[in-house]
Amino acid sequence: MSERIVVVGGGLGGVRSAERLREMGFDGQITILSAERHLPYHRPCLSKQMITGEWTPDDSLLSFSGDLDAEWRMNSPALHLDPKKQSVWVPGGEEIKYDGMIIATGVDARAMGGAPRHDPRVHVLRTLDDAIAIRKNIRQSQGLVAVIGGGFIGCELACSIRHMGRDVALIVRSPALLGGVVGDDIGKKITEAHVEHGVRLATGVGIKHWVRQPGGIGIHLSDGQVFFASCVVLAVGASPAVDWLRGSGLDISDGVLCDSTNHVVGAENLVACGDVARWPNMRFNGAVRRVEHWLNAVEGGRAAAENLLVGRNHAKTYTPVPRFWTEQYGMRVQGAGLPVLGTDTTDVNGLTGFIANGKLVGIVGLESPGKIITETPELFRQNMVETNVPVWTQPEAEPAAAESPEVLPTAMIPVPEPVAALASSVPPSVSSSMSPPLQRRRHSRSRPEMVRSGGGRARP
Repeated sequence: MSERIVVVGGGLGGVRSAERLREMGFDGQITILSAERHLPYHRPCLSKQMITGEWTPDDSLLSFSGDLDAEWRMNSPALHLDPKKQSVWVPGGEEIKYDGMIIATGVDARAMGGAPRHDPRVHVLRTLDDAIAIRKNIRQSQGLVAVIGGGFIGCELACSIRHMGRDVALIVRSPALLGGVVGDDIGKKITEAHVEHGVRLATGVGIKHWVRQPGGIGIHLSDGQVFFASCVVLAVGASPAVDWLRGSGLDISDGVLCDSTNHVVGAENLVACGDVARWPNMRFNGAVRRVEHWLNAVEGGRAAAENLLVGRNHAKTYTPVPRFWTEQYGMRVQGAGLPVLGTDTTDVNGLTGFIANGKLVGIVGLESPGKIITETPELFRQNMVETNVPVWTQPEAEPAAAESPEVLPTAMIPVPEPVAALASSVPPSVSSSMSPPLQRRRHSRSRPEMVRSGGGRARP
């Protein structure tokens, strides 16, 4: 009987990990469990082209290999996992056995205490259906649109809504947009751009209470301001999608805890990737953290697939230099590394450089793609990976669990030699590894051999 690898999560990380399995010669069964009704799509466009209507849902679909040969289970979220039995359950009480599993469930939009989420005029943005609902609400209403949150998603939403000609307010708890993660200078320029384009900013404030009325929703702020909105979008961050793992015995506090090779701590034949994975990146001090960037889902998915096939004892550490970008009002901000680690900033060839312990740990630039490409290798050079270190480093923030977790033996799944090296072992090209370009395109994607929706089976 052939082996089966179950990929839990039908997004970017899941599909890229499945592709890598086939590239490496895995010829067993691949089953992809997706909680959504849509085939994999690009999420970066949700706050931009999908909101403005420039793209249709078909324009957002991801391209993926025609040789994937996977069983797609749409509308089939994983409900429970038993790592000892190597079983996962889906709606209808069906138990699915696996020989290996890749967890790629990503994140859910974070809830906001006190917000009237039951009101159809109050939205979050995480899925394609969320974007469609927001666009519909905006088009069918008049008056102010309120966006709560000044991170990347909140700022991009405000920009898109202004492009639609609608009045928008951006309500932010922190004193600055983008939370300072891009540096004070660039953050100030982004803030000025929003003001120049007519965004009503309320920074450094909290929400005291909400008042639902037939004509809109009143938002009473801590500084005495009151906004009356016909549509509200909550963009206050994300939480790892791990509810289905409760009772599994795994550490799921702020994501699935992994060692530095993507293997899930305390389980056999389980790896995790993308936004949901929490692992020690040995390139950046080895502290355990999650990285919510588009490229991490791609690189992490491929690395997780490779390490699952070769087994824990032969796996390579996953040590990427993250890259990210945002575009607002035609201004493109690009970054590399982990600026959040910086305790000081410096000028790096016209870029904002973030310094920690005397080392460059991140760079951010405004309209400087060439400089980002030129300077990113310096992040690799100054943050070399030590080769003689264990695959697990105890997180500094969790001193109570002082002993290293038990490393269980991994049953090897056969894979032809040679095994490809991880793409993150050498500095990649930043220009080719950023999120997909924003221009409209046609997607040459494969159609799945089988799509199963819920408990039924249907041809696409």
